[in-house]
Parts: sequence; structure tokens; C-alpha cells
Amino acid sequence: MKKRNGTAKQFVICIDNSGYPASLELHKIYSVLPDQRAAEDDYLRVIDESGEDYLYSAKRFLPVNLPEQAQRSIVRKVRESTMLAKASSRSSNRITRKSRQRRHSRAARG
Repeated sequence: MKKRNGTAKQFVICIDNSGYPASLELHKIYSVLPDQRAAEDDYLRVIDESGEDYLYSAKRFLPVNLPEQAQRSIVRKVRESTMLAKASSRSSNRITRKSRQRRHSRAARG
């Protein structure tokens, strides 16, 4: 696997999504972030369907070696998903803030 900034890119395939069907898709390949402390406890820091990284038991995954082109494609997709999730969250926060402001101004006029 290609190294970037001294760490190897690692990918895993999900073999057990029980208890996490919305977060983990069975037989899907996921990108793993290095986390030595988590690894010591037999956990992996996986970027899941939400685009965020979470700790999952390493027993839920098997490591896979991918061609460099496939690695780049997965990393690009994860970045895009993460950016979309963050943009959606910011948009949602703006709408919530505007709603609160409107309610506050109505109450003040009340």
C-alpha cells in the first residue's frame, strides 16, 4: 500500500455489520485511519457511511490489498462524502439558527 506522510493507507472489507446496519455496509471496502491506541485494544478507526471516523471492533473487518488506482478512487470518494456531510451539517445549522432568530423576534414583538 502507498505511504503518505510516513503512514501506509489501509483498507478493510466489512464482514459483520450486526448492530450497525446504517453505519456499516456488509462486504463494502472502507478506509482505515491509523490509530495505534485503538489497535492495541483490537479496534480499527474506520471511515463509515456517515463520512466520519469511528472505532469498530477489528473482528468486523478483513484487511484487503488494493491496486493503487482503486485506493485513490476510494480515498477521493471518502473525501467527497465527508465534504458533502459537512456542508449539509453547516446548512442545517444555518437553518436552525435562522428559525431560532425568527421565533425570538416574533416573541419579542409578541
